[in-house]
Amino acid sequence: MPTPVPPLQIGPHTVRPPVVLAPMAGITNAPFRTLCREFSGGKGLFVSEMITTRALVERNEKTMQLIRFDASEKPRSIQLYGVDPATVGKAVRMIAEEDLADHIDLNFGCPVPKVTRKGGGSALPYKRHLLRAILREAVSGAGDLPVTMKMRKGIDDDHITYLDAGRIAVEEGVTSIALHGRTAAQHYGGTADWDAIARLKEHVPEIPVLGNGDVWSAQDALRMVRETGCDGVVVGRGCLGRPWLFADLVAAFEGRHEDVAAPSLREVADVMVRHATLLGEWAGDESKGVVDFRKHVAWYLKGFAVGSEMRKRLAVTSSLAELRAGLDELDLGQPWPTGADGPRGRTSGNNRVVLPDGWLKDPYDCAGVDEEAEQDTSGG
Repeated sequence: MPTPVPPLQIGPHTVRPPVVLAPMAGITNAPFRTLCREFSGGKGLFVSEMITTRALVERNEKTMQLIRFDASEKPRSIQLYGVDPATVGKAVRMIAEEDLADHIDLNFGCPVPKVTRKGGGSALPYKRHLLRAILREAVSGAGDLPVTMKMRKGIDDDHITYLDAGRIAVEEGVTSIALHGRTAAQHYGGTADWDAIARLKEHVPEIPVLGNGDVWSAQDALRMVRETGCDGVVVGRGCLGRPWLFADLVAAFEGRHEDVAAPSLREVADVMVRHATLLGEWAGDESKGVVDFRKHVAWYLKGFAVGSEMRKRLAVTSSLAELRAGLDELDLGQPWPTGADGPRGRTSGNNRVVLPDGWLKDPYDCAGVDEEAEQDTSGG
């Protein structure tokens, strides 16, 4: 029988089992977190999508919507993105003083151009002094709230930063670190470097290290823990269109030998409708919820025998009735398709990382980072 994996301690919060939903822009909103949490039986940690610190401080309407938590979410976890230490500090103090969350995660892993071109996300740890200043402001402003961070290996193979960043994080009081085993240049292509996760764990034994990258199944997660010695896993693209993956993860990490959840298309269709319904309730408008759900259709239907015309039709529905009617026309008795547990979501790789002019000249000089680097809207 498998051996249960010990829980993860993040400040006062015990995460049992040590399974974390990765923040994903436009995906890990309250409805999706609710779905994943329901399948996990309320176990694990479910982090909000990325929130821009300036937008939070300025109480941007969209941002305030994104940080709304369901009453059943415990602990409430927010991921912040920022490049200006003062603004990050203000955002963290706002969260602590107004009791907006129970845990704060800082994003130093986002590889998309609109973030890195301003020195944010996975570009930022290259500037060691700037990273330290942001972490110091965040930890000091958080009070009793634990502060964690998520990062990548570095900008590219010639500019690896994760070991230096990990040591800075420990020195500044960060509670745990999650490492995606890819560089920013890799985006989501190639294979995640799990050896880097093992090296980081050896480098910062003082705090928990979580692994991220290429976890497509519960067995992948257990193998990552076994091979790297990491303290837990962060799951992102693997749960796209598969929120029930968290049921498998919980069973595996608790040492229960159970069959992997393999829903029929009928069960998948029911989850799709529930997901769209939750989005509508969250948005306060059924049509908006269904439109937002469209991006999930292909992920849910991956591998099933559904014709291209029907896929297109389901991806442009505007009401729950229309969505349900389309799904009811499918052969709902289809079993879970072979191979559908594999990679999903973005797979692009080998991208040129867009950076501010002169960013790589000096890993310590912070010139070129100003308040314009703080986006006015959230989501990366």
